[in-house]
Amino acid sequence: MTNPETPPARPAEMDKAYEHQPVEQNLYTWWERSGFFAPRADAPRPPFVISIPPPNVTGELHLGHAMFVTIEDLMIRWRRMQGFQTLWVPGTDHAGIATQSQVEKLLRSEGTTREAVGREEFLRRTWEWKEKYGGEIQNQLRRLGASCDWERERFTLDAGLSRSVHTAFKRLYDDGLIYKGTYLVNWSPTLGTAVSDLEVEYETRNVSIWYVRYPVVPQESGDGSQEPGAGPFGHAWGSGRWAEGVTEWITVATTRPETILGDTAIATAHGDERFAHLLGRQAILPALGRAIPIIADEYVDKEFGSGAVKITPAHDKNDYEVGKRHGLAQINILNRDATVNAEGGPYAGMDRFAARKAMLADLEKEGLLVRTEPHTMSVGISQRGGEVIEPLLSEQWFVKVRPLADMALAAVREGRTKIIPERFERVYYNWMENIEDWCISRQLWWGHRIPVWYMPDGTMVVPGPDEAPPEGATQDPDVLDTWFSSGIWPFSTLGWPDETPDLKAFYPTSVMETGYDIIFFWVARMMMMGCYLTGTEPFHTIYLHGLVRDEHGRKMSKSYGNVLNPLEIMDAQGTDALRFTLATSGTPGQDMNLNPQRIESARNFANKIWNITRFVISKGVGQAQGAAPTNSTYGQRLVPAPTTLADRWIISRYNRLCLDVNRLLEGYNFGEAGRQLQDFLWGEFADWYVEIAKVQLEGDAVGADLSVRQQTTRAVLYTVLEGALRLLHPYIPYVTEEVWQYLTRVEGREPAPDHSLMLASYPTGDEALVSDQAEANWGLVQELIVAIRNIRSEYKVEPARWVAATIVAGERAGMLREQAALIARLGRVDAEKLTIVESLESKPGQSAAIVIGTLEAYLPLAGLIDLAAERARLAKELEQAEADVARREAKLANEGFVAKAPANVVQRERDSLEQARAALAALRGRLAEL
Repeated sequence: MTNPETPPARPAEMDKAYEHQPVEQNLYTWWERSGFFAPRADAPRPPFVISIPPPNVTGELHLGHAMFVTIEDLMIRWRRMQGFQTLWVPGTDHAGIATQSQVEKLLRSEGTTREAVGREEFLRRTWEWKEKYGGEIQNQLRRLGASCDWERERFTLDAGLSRSVHTAFKRLYDDGLIYKGTYLVNWSPTLGTAVSDLEVEYETRNVSIWYVRYPVVPQESGDGSQEPGAGPFGHAWGSGRWAEGVTEWITVATTRPETILGDTAIATAHGDERFAHLLGRQAILPALGRAIPIIADEYVDKEFGSGAVKITPAHDKNDYEVGKRHGLAQINILNRDATVNAEGGPYAGMDRFAARKAMLADLEKEGLLVRTEPHTMSVGISQRGGEVIEPLLSEQWFVKVRPLADMALAAVREGRTKIIPERFERVYYNWMENIEDWCISRQLWWGHRIPVWYMPDGTMVVPGPDEAPPEGATQDPDVLDTWFSSGIWPFSTLGWPDETPDLKAFYPTSVMETGYDIIFFWVARMMMMGCYLTGTEPFHTIYLHGLVRDEHGRKMSKSYGNVLNPLEIMDAQGTDALRFTLATSGTPGQDMNLNPQRIESARNFANKIWNITRFVISKGVGQAQGAAPTNSTYGQRLVPAPTTLADRWIISRYNRLCLDVNRLLEGYNFGEAGRQLQDFLWGEFADWYVEIAKVQLEGDAVGADLSVRQQTTRAVLYTVLEGALRLLHPYIPYVTEEVWQYLTRVEGREPAPDHSLMLASYPTGDEALVSDQAEANWGLVQELIVAIRNIRSEYKVEPARWVAATIVAGERAGMLREQAALIARLGRVDAEKLTIVESLESKPGQSAAIVIGTLEAYLPLAGLIDLAAERARLAKELEQAEADVARREAKLANEGFVAKAPANVVQRERDSLEQARAALAALRGRLAEL
């Protein structure tokens, strides 16, 4: 930690209202400049490390960022306060496709292209763009309160990480785990590159399904060979006579008729008798006249379409697998810009969708288009390019992942890495067990260029990161998939492959926290690469959060108009409000519906904390009054000891809270822990103990003459509030730090430079101070006060009126007598008319009764209301209620209504009658009481 600065200057007294914006800016600047985010060399506990999921350097803060930053910062702040040597490594990803797209867009605005300026100039311009615009996301993460060690910030293309990537590639290549081959990939024609599955988004679209008939080669006509493009009897395509003379057909259903040009078979389902006589024979390909076999395969669903499907191995993933099983030819019909190549015959040079339109017109002209039907299907869209993804046969670089996957599987199965929630282990196992080789090359310029060089004779050379490439060699033009560098992120950011002090001290990392939607694409890759390259699992725990959806459960989308901007939320409601809502609105691995009203409620909670602290300080509470030192753990024993039941109750509840919150946090139940903290501070401390303290602090004594009760009350107020602020700090760091600075300030003394709540210890609680008896006794008092308040509300007693009460409490009468002052004040009972006895010979008449177990209480109605006026009012209501019951009974006695009305309507009337009868009985009871 660098030399800390003195805490920001603040007014002598707290403002009446909490203004979050200046507080957030001042505190974060102080925290960062003081080096509080760095791991402390004197930390008493071992390292706790998180490597941030690196946001794209092009990125702008969205709620997904806000979610993971909130959860990770919560963990880091909590562990820091527990005494761990915490390190949160920040950084950004070079975002190959996104960044290159931005710069290409800039070049187009200048009337040029990347091809025109050349690779070297394009990369210079891209680095220039990155330096100008790439730092915004880090500042936005700071807005969220992220306590990252910014001195260790990394970028996936910086020199150290580039060397790590090169080392990883070289090791995998030398071990025979990287190879070059031709396989089917997701191709983005707009971007001109292969993209990962994660970069493909799926949309449900209404499309068409076309039924096309193919001529079947007669059994006596040999191999079906003929002139290219000619029909079965030699007629030209487009003549309208191409299929003239054909007597036998097979009909297929397709949603992509342009890919007919690449068909190499027609497949039917095993055992489908409709096509059994055609198996082993050939069909003639429309437009091209090529003979293709008719086969049977397990992939075909005989209930779909016509029961027969065209097989295009070079343009469909399922067809690719069918083709491998049957040894079919793979014919690529598209160029990289998605225009039809020379294999497309008469459609060569056309865009794929123009070719589709032309093909359909020709099929109809030749009498081969049987019919068209509407169809709904999921269509893959390029996330960055926006166009329909094209499955394309392409030469790419691949990693053989099976050996890596087995190591990553073992780490979880053997318990060395734990996945939370546990149910995602099954998802992880399933994906790892069925994993396919990983395409790691991209046809881009921005990124880690593949470290392979080609000699003039075609020989490949792969030098190490510290070796120069041979003279005269040409480097492979492709770059590595961004996920390749992301896969080594947790250890490359700590200095791998060198044995750096960071790597030795802080690896493996403690937790990898991210959204469950990228468990396959990123988490799995980090596990594989970490286990293989470092010999150990890269993290001990994988924590997965869900997606942030809108209040109706819909995915946030510009098309829905439901996207919430976290920066705008923080401007309006405060960072703490957003953080607390995100941290407490869900459970691990579950999607959360973000209701704006919850954010407003969280803002109100921050305001409540401010107001509570302001009130407590106004009562002379603070460190100057002799409370526990702020740089120590919570004082396990209060001196003097609590003197009242309310003191013992709140101390017990506070210590129980500490124990429960620590247990919940250790179990990664951040939401429940936060909810319990809010319920305690607002519902128990503010709503009850602060009101109790007002009574206990009454009196004119000051200074050395303070009564023990007053002295203890102040100590309890300080201890519980100060401890609650510590407990809450990881959730809402700004308001807790600010009010804690006021609460712990010592008059006449400058605070120490490291006097910060984020460096204070986290309360653990003391089981010895948890008292079931105190909680049960105060619980009874509390329930009694609430019941008295409810009766006052029910009878509409004006607030200024103090009422009489008789409480019959049996063996608990003595305990309740000790609480008489609080019962009177908080229940607004006249102290001179409050009677607490063990028993009564007879129950008072004309009284409102309260029954709590064996305790009974009676409030004379004469003291609550004007009896005559109340009788008249109830008599009028009774008359109306009797009429309502009679009307409903008559309606249900009508056999015509019961017989003809829908059953649900009749049942609704019966339910309404029961409710009306219950209301009538209650009114009669009330009148009887009077």
